[in-house]
Amino acid sequence: MAPFWETISRCWKPLKKKYTRVRREEGSTNNLGREDDELLWFRDIGKHSSGDFSFAVVQANPVLEDYSQVDTGPQSTFVGIYDGHGGPEAAAFICNNLLKNLSRIAIEEGRMSDEVLRNAIAETENGFLRVVEGEFEKAPLIAIKGSCCLVGLIWKGTLLVANLGDSRAVLGVLNRPNNGISADQLTSEHNACSPVVREELRSRHPGDEKIVVFKNQAWRVKGIIQVTRSIGDAYLKKPEFGLGPEYPRFHVPEGIDGPVLRSDPNVYTKRLTPEDRFLIMASDGLWEHLTSQRAVEMVHMNPRPGIARRLVRAALTEAAAKAGMTYDAIKALGRGARRRYHDDITVVVVFIDQIQGAGAGGRVVSVKGFSLSDGPSDLNDVFLLAGGDDPAGPSSSSRGDDAAGPSSSSRGESSESKPLIVDPKSGGDDDDAVARKGKAAATC
Repeated sequence: MAPFWETISRCWKPLKKKYTRVRREEGSTNNLGREDDELLWFRDIGKHSSGDFSFAVVQANPVLEDYSQVDTGPQSTFVGIYDGHGGPEAAAFICNNLLKNLSRIAIEEGRMSDEVLRNAIAETENGFLRVVEGEFEKAPLIAIKGSCCLVGLIWKGTLLVANLGDSRAVLGVLNRPNNGISADQLTSEHNACSPVVREELRSRHPGDEKIVVFKNQAWRVKGIIQVTRSIGDAYLKKPEFGLGPEYPRFHVPEGIDGPVLRSDPNVYTKRLTPEDRFLIMASDGLWEHLTSQRAVEMVHMNPRPGIARRLVRAALTEAAAKAGMTYDAIKALGRGARRRYHDDITVVVVFIDQIQGAGAGGRVVSVKGFSLSDGPSDLNDVFLLAGGDDPAGPSSSSRGDDAAGPSSSSRGESSESKPLIVDPKSGGDDDDAVARKGKAAATC
């Protein structure tokens, strides 16, 4: 097997130097003024298949652990936000492999569907676990590398969102006739801070009194980690990757018999309507400081150029206020020192101006967070499917494990003509319980 670092060389670059930010595009206008936050990267405005997008990332950790991408093409838009923990390695691996896997599987099956998306995520998980297997003997701490994974795909007028972890996707929905805006939170957080998630863990692991422990002011799986689903974190998924007492922070004295973290995503699908105006996707660093409703109102009431950067600034202003500081004082801190006040934050706002079309002008490009230039996209092969059947069934939306109430969603079995109907057996009763008790963010 090739060394781990070779497998992710295109995507993972340790961000330890002073960065040059991507400048605001010519002709764009906003009232944000000059940007003087040395750790804030942004693409104020860009084009995708159905309209515009805005993209911003701010670093807090010594090495950036958020990886992200926006890939655009004539009829498709792919957004990925990968919030790493224990280091950037898993997030970088996802960034470099998930879309490749998705494109290949879609071509092999001749369709795009929620099942294709699930399979691509599963293959990415398995690929990273193979990397861990190859590296573990000489570098045991590769087993603690993990990442949340939030993916959004707009394809032929249908939105698919998949989530592992505690990032969040929120749809801004226009309220007619007053033209107000409502937040439709599409994802639930997989975090042990949620009582419902703790109940699920205990039901899945009866007799394990230490499956979830309150430690360091938060509920944690095995007293170690807050997120309950991820890619990576092999030491909490396979007994052979357990770490010994020489690694006390990650040692599980009683060991594990099988996975205590899950790697299967919640998947949401929806046929887009004219009332669906934009999608906000962000890592949990944003939602620690802003509610979903406040975020959609900010997007609705402000100019598009720079709106992702505006959301990041609002979150940092809130973080500073909670600490009795100013945003200017936060900006004066270096990477690492800022982590006391806020996390790495990634925000992508995708405007939905047309349900189908070529808003990106036919270009196939990939924009990576903290990258100074666009690159080729692995989304390209998916366009071979453009002449296929309509991927959406007759229902307006379906939520897999994150089901909404019966008025807004439906479940059914897959068929060739309706491949986006979510498999009702994919989530299990525990996930339905999570859905029934709401999608509000968990707070410790």
